[in-house]
Order: sequence, then C-alpha cells, then structure tokens
Amino acid sequence: MSLFKLRGELGYAHRIVLAVLGGLITLAIWWVLAEALSSQRPVVEGGLRELPSLLDTTITKVQRDSILRQDSLLTANASSFEKVYPVLPPPSKIPDAYRQLIAHDQLIANTSRSIWLNIQGYLWALLIALPIGFVLGLIPLFRGLFSRQIDALRYLPLSALTSLFIVWFGLEDTMKIAFLAFGILVYLLPVIVQRIREVEDVYVQTAFTLSATNWQTFRSVYLPAVFSRLMDDIRVLTAISWTYIIIAELLNRQGGIGGLIFIKSKMGQIDRVFAMLLLIIVIGFLQDRLLSYIDTRLNPHKYLKYKWPGVQECQYGIFFILLTLLAKALLPSYIPEVVVWIAVVVGIVMIVLGELKLASASKLK
Repeated sequence: MSLFKLRGELGYAHRIVLAVLGGLITLAIWWVLAEALSSQRPVVEGGLRELPSLLDTTITKVQRDSILRQDSLLTANASSFEKVYPVLPPPSKIPDAYRQLIAHDQLIANTSRSIWLNIQGYLWALLIALPIGFVLGLIPLFRGLFSRQIDALRYLPLSALTSLFIVWFGLEDTMKIAFLAFGILVYLLPVIVQRIREVEDVYVQTAFTLSATNWQTFRSVYLPAVFSRLMDDIRVLTAISWTYIIIAELLNRQGGIGGLIFIKSKMGQIDRVFAMLLLIIVIGFLQDRLLSYIDTRLNPHKYLKYKWPGVQECQYGIFFILLTLLAKALLPSYIPEVVVWIAVVVGIVMIVLGELKLASASKLK
C-alpha cells in the first residue's frame, strides 16, 4: 500500500505506527522551538526589577530609565546565569507544572468546576434549541416568521455581549452557564433546521403511505433522522463550548480552569499555562470520544445492521445519566451532589452490563 496515494486508506498497524511517530515529531518540534526561544537570565542578589508596561502612566521616563540602569549594572556584575523559557516551556517542564498546579492551585477542583459548567451549558442549550428548532424546521409558518432572525444570530460577536450577560444574570455561575448556553444555541438552532430539511422525502412518503399521523411521522421519521445527524454537530461544538467557558470564567475569576489560566499568565508562569491548555485539549478529546460512544448506542441503525442484545440496556443507562444531570442543572438546590454521583454510578453499571451482553451476543454471532 502506498502511503502517498490520494485518499488512500491506512491499515491498523500503519495508523498506530504513524500516530506514535507523529507524536514524537511534535514533541521534537516543541522542544526545538522552546530551546530556540529560551534566554539566559542573570542570577543576582535580590533579583531584577520588572520593567512596568509602556501603558503604565504612573511611572515617569526618568524612573523607567533608572530601573533599566540598575538592571544593567546587576546584569553586568552577575557571576552566573540560568536558562529561562519566557515564551514556550519545553515538554520536560510540563509534568512538574501539573504537580505544582495540583499541590498549590486546586487543579482538580477547578477543572471539575469548568467541566460541570460545560455540561450545564450543553444541557440548557439542547433543552432550548431542540423544541424551537423542530418547530421552525417542521412548521412553515414559524420558519417564515423567524428563520432569518435565527440565522442572523450567528453573526453576533458573542464576546462583546459579556457586559449584557453580567447585567442580566450577575457575575455568578448563572451568568457563565447562560453565556455558554447562548453561545452553543446560536450555532445549534440553524443546524437543527437544516438537518430537518435534509431528511429524505422517501421516508416521509413511506410514512404517509402507511397512513401515519403527524405525531407518528415526527416520532418515527424526523426524530431519529435528525438525532443521528445532530450528534456529529454536537461533537463539533465541543471546541466552541470550551472557548466560551474560558471567556466566561475570565469575567469573574472565582474558580475554574479559565480563571486559573488568566492568573498564571499574569504571573508569568508559562509552563503552568501550557499545562492547563494541554489539559483542555485532553478533556475535549475525551468528550468527543464519549459523544461518539453515545452516538453509537443511541443511534445503532447508523452502525449495526440490526439491534443487538445489550444495546437497549446501554441506552437506558445513558438516558438515566443524562436525565439525572438535566435534573441537577434545572434544580441545583434540590438535588444533592451525592444523589447525582449515585445515579451516575448506577447508569454506568447499566451501561457496563449492556456492553457485556452485547459482547457475548457478538461472539455467538
């Protein structure tokens, strides 16, 4: 097999080898750039004074020149130097950065907070977008009245709306969830309408031939067809959701990985900033894999020729977890966290039992 064939397929062994090789090449490029952008800092008693920003109007030109002169003298008299990485930290510094973040900056708690904000934003966006999207997509009257306004929302500069969300919802988590949900909503609504329009007429005509009612057509044709395509769109929106989380957490830095990134960047701890950025990439990848798994189990017709034993148990477990999280998002004060964790564990057990049953059935087949 030629590795340079246009749109050629890679075998399993080739994918593994090339993935490992690509990772090593990426690390090598990262390390070379970090070393190229490094600098030597003199080791002086008391340390060098940091020169204020040029935008700082509280310091005069004479004072700025005095700082430069003192630093120059200290640098000239320095007897030793240390290598620093002011722009890009090398890969070797990232593990220690994680250790410092966990020990001193509550990385696990802040990351969990951001993930929960992400989940709540998604749930609220889906709760609002799905009924509105189906109404717009299925009923011509409402589509004619509001479709252009919905399409126009995509051109709003959402980062410029943060002040309005602060006025409407305050500075607490409610504002962050609302901002995130709105950011997902403006992209999701037009997509739902478009997915409804993409449903093939042959299925609708078949339902009509079988004398199906509007509700039966909606439940048996439009709902599964739209959801099977919509899962791919939701996976794409994962990256957008993390962007809006960072923006929202910068407005009120009371925890969360976005606020922590801002604080560490202001302190010049670039290695910790890169460590958290890599963590967000890993979380986004895991979210994508999780959504892909949910897609395979909630839409088995896309991947299986018929419904295997065990798929239904997996679906029950997924729905149980999703409904529990939705209830917690809607009624946060009335549902204790311990109940949520118990429900999640129960749902995972149901999924595992379904997967075991599915694996046994596939072996018998």
